[in-house]
Amino acid sequence: YRFREELARGKSKDDAIVRTMQTAGRAVIFSGGAVALGLALLVAMPLPFMRMLGVAGFLIPVVSIVAAATLQPALLSFYGRRGTARRRILPGEPTDPERGMWARLARSIMARPAWYLVVGAAVLVAAAAPAFWLQVTPGSAYGIPRSPQSVQGFDLLQRHVGPGAIAPSQILIDSGKAEGVTAPEIQAATVRLVAALRADPEVASALYAPTGRFVDPTKRYAQIIVAGHHDYGFPEEQAFVRRLRDSLIPGAKFPPGTIVQAGGAAPQGVDFLHQAYSTFVPLIAAVLVLTYFLLLRAFRSALLPLKAVLLNLLSVGASYGLLVVVFKWGVGHSLLGLYHFGQVEGWIPIFLFAMLFGLSMDYEVFLVTRMRESWDDGADNVTAVAHGLERTGRIITAAAVIMCAAFAGFMVGRIVGLQEFGLGLAVAVFVDATLVRSILVPSLMAVLGRWNWWLPGWAARVVRVQPSPRR
Repeated sequence: YRFREELARGKSKDDAIVRTMQTAGRAVIFSGGAVALGLALLVAMPLPFMRMLGVAGFLIPVVSIVAAATLQPALLSFYGRRGTARRRILPGEPTDPERGMWARLARSIMARPAWYLVVGAAVLVAAAAPAFWLQVTPGSAYGIPRSPQSVQGFDLLQRHVGPGAIAPSQILIDSGKAEGVTAPEIQAATVRLVAALRADPEVASALYAPTGRFVDPTKRYAQIIVAGHHDYGFPEEQAFVRRLRDSLIPGAKFPPGTIVQAGGAAPQGVDFLHQAYSTFVPLIAAVLVLTYFLLLRAFRSALLPLKAVLLNLLSVGASYGLLVVVFKWGVGHSLLGLYHFGQVEGWIPIFLFAMLFGLSMDYEVFLVTRMRESWDDGADNVTAVAHGLERTGRIITAAAVIMCAAFAGFMVGRIVGLQEFGLGLAVAVFVDATLVRSILVPSLMAVLGRWNWWLPGWAARVVRVQPSPRR
């Protein structure tokens, strides 16, 4: 798109390529870096499957950056003016972007920026508000199709023995020495624990005997099998695991040196969520800081990167809120053919943040760098903001349509996790490209005025860029 624009200004093919790489090429590299930073978050997660997906996801924007910086200009040179010319124009579509829909929207926003900002922010906050009711689950047997024979057999077994018996919790008692679990004090503590378990409202059955499958041949280890009233991923089972570890096991008063550990399906799910989200929050903070400094160099502004980070967090929050509205509250689930399930798969919020934060920054970089270019060329703030929206609105919208179509493919499947993933991505990209980038960003920049481009001299020296011109 930028190459065509430079050719239309009368530049030669080679000069147009050079100018394109100086402007759009630079934006591509910074936007690709922002996407890579978001996906690199997964590489630092202490869970192998997330790390593998993080490495694969990180390599995609890196390879794209290399291709855009090397192969793309070579292809532009090969195709030239004739090969990149637009062959078809929709009826009534203006060829001049300054007379199209985006130009009219830009002029309308510049005329009433405060009104657009208040209404747009209210809609975005309202969309993000249901995220406070978000509950995560390590998984569930209910989020898969019920038609396969294996699942029908599973359901039959579950109806007769209970959901907790399919994936029970297991308590391991390690006495530390052979014949240890037969000691009277350990046996007495085990009996107390089994009695406490059977009195717990979530426990359907607690199985133990001092012989057989419950004690290993060396009699160093013993196990208690606990079946709950709910599936292993339900909140009731997660709450039971916390009671088990915090009060039931300590209350049994095993003798010193005895190790008692809770494992099995429900405790493993609780450990998965704890391991993932105890690391997730500090990693988010690190990504936000790194992204701020990346955009500080890209935009040469102290306020614009902060504005981008805050709006991106709201976009991700809107995606979380929609998951609650559709899957937990069931709004429109029959129309869309989606599951109605009270919790969201535990890996979904992490993956959504990693992908959406980078993709949102991608749009932000394309939009704001074009505004920055106009400002550096001497335009006032209103003109620069309007010009950036006019020139990039079509590109951002086209990219969003492509991504929404691709992500919506996940919703066609019958696995609840993939439906949540696809819906969250598709809607978040749509909201980000329309409400955030097309309404909130230009209206907020119009309100901030020349402070958009403020960058202290010391900050310019730190990131090694030219300070903003004073006007």
